[in-house]
Amino acid sequence: MNLPTKITFSRIVATVILIVTLFVLSVIPGLSTPELGNTRINLIFLVLFAFFIVAAYTDHLDGKLARKNNQVTDLGKFLDPVADKLLVNTMTIFLTAPAFFAPYNYEQSVFFPVWCVIIMVARDTVVDALRFIAAQKGVVIAANIFGKLKTVLQMVAIGAVLLNDFPFHYIYPNNNNPYLTVSMFIVYAATLVSLISGIIYVIQNKKVFLPEKK
Repeated sequence: MNLPTKITFSRIVATVILIVTLFVLSVIPGLSTPELGNTRINLIFLVLFAFFIVAAYTDHLDGKLARKNNQVTDLGKFLDPVADKLLVNTMTIFLTAPAFFAPYNYEQSVFFPVWCVIIMVARDTVVDALRFIAAQKGVVIAANIFGKLKTVLQMVAIGAVLLNDFPFHYIYPNNNNPYLTVSMFIVYAATLVSLISGIIYVIQNKKVFLPEKK
């Protein structure tokens, strides 16, 4: 296992540890963590944000090292999307219901609507299935600009929600509607681009569904 693959694998291990930690924190009776000053940022969520930034950077780092040092392997190609989707899907699902998954955070005002997460996860499932079918036929489906934009927007949206709409909430201090915030509009944008990219992948590669010519 070369260095880029080790970095990718470490991201998977770190995400699993994160899941276990979040579960343990959610069942500790009476646990509560204050916000930092008047930022509305929960202390645990700030730690999650720092973890997410580091994990997102390792996603960039392992690919860069693999290409630079000519260390691209089949194992790395397999683990990298697994690590990415495990991290992103874990965070989006966790942030659908902070009051349930993070009862220690009573001040969370923005979140991922369930329908947004359903669209994102469904899109990834369809694209992964498409890539699997294409691979069976020896066809490689390259990432397009919408797929890359989707990933960037998802990561920005997760960061914005973890920071509880900081610093955007200072713009509209009297707004009590969480659906009309900058952070939520970033979530909507990530969902829309996710849906569009999925549709484009299917349309551009619909030939993989056709029977092979004998």
